[in-house]
Amino acid sequence: MPLLRTPRLRLARDGLWSRRLLSLVVAAVVAVAVAAPLLALSRSTTSDDFALVAWLLLGVHQLGRRWWPRRNGRLAWTARVAGRDAVEPGLVGRRSLAGWTDLLADLSLVTWTAVVITSYFPADREWGRIVRTLLALGAAAAVGWTAYREARFTGRLALTAGGVRYGSRSYDWSNIDRVSLHKRDGRLNGVRLRLVRRASLEPAPVVGGRDTAVPEQRLAAAIEEYRSRPYVLAGGPVTAPEPAAEPAGR
Repeated sequence: MPLLRTPRLRLARDGLWSRRLLSLVVAAVVAVAVAAPLLALSRSTTSDDFALVAWLLLGVHQLGRRWWPRRNGRLAWTARVAGRDAVEPGLVGRRSLAGWTDLLADLSLVTWTAVVITSYFPADREWGRIVRTLLALGAAAAVGWTAYREARFTGRLALTAGGVRYGSRSYDWSNIDRVSLHKRDGRLNGVRLRLVRRASLEPAPVVGGRDTAVPEQRLAAAIEEYRSRPYVLAGGPVTAPEPAAEPAGR
């Protein structure tokens, strides 16, 4: 009797277990590193300084969103790209400096907001100490989960024979009809994918953008290049195409 290919069997053979274990270790280390100071702060008394720092972090966070450093990265060939369901060769786009800054700012804001909320519960009551501890552990777990997702995948964005992956979301090549440059607040910010099949009210997904080091024109050119022949990405080292130069005077 032939062996049935159950989802559990496929999961065991997808080649991602080493990556999953590494991601769990990274997540655990980060969560413990965050939990230790948060638990120490959770034993402190209420302080208005906590709220002041949170407001300062919020202001820095909003100012950072307006910072648009130049992005000139390229899609780099990688023999082993860890994706959602498999390890396969492909082109990888790293996270940009602005993307790392935003990520750290988001985590700092979430962590300090938890500290502020924690400070409103009494430290001299048993139930207050329990709530403070739970909030601190919850914030540490959220940061650890973010670290797990960052370590789990190769690069911020990847193009493989299996499809286009952006973060933890994947799109099959057969479902991509066309691409176009996406603008937000008057700036180019990612590449919009027009999908063949999607929910009627679901907006067209956007991949790349400010948090990815690869500029929009270069990413769009690569997606168009491999949209009709994704098998090329599995055949060996490839070089992502450069976008066509615009005619002079445009």
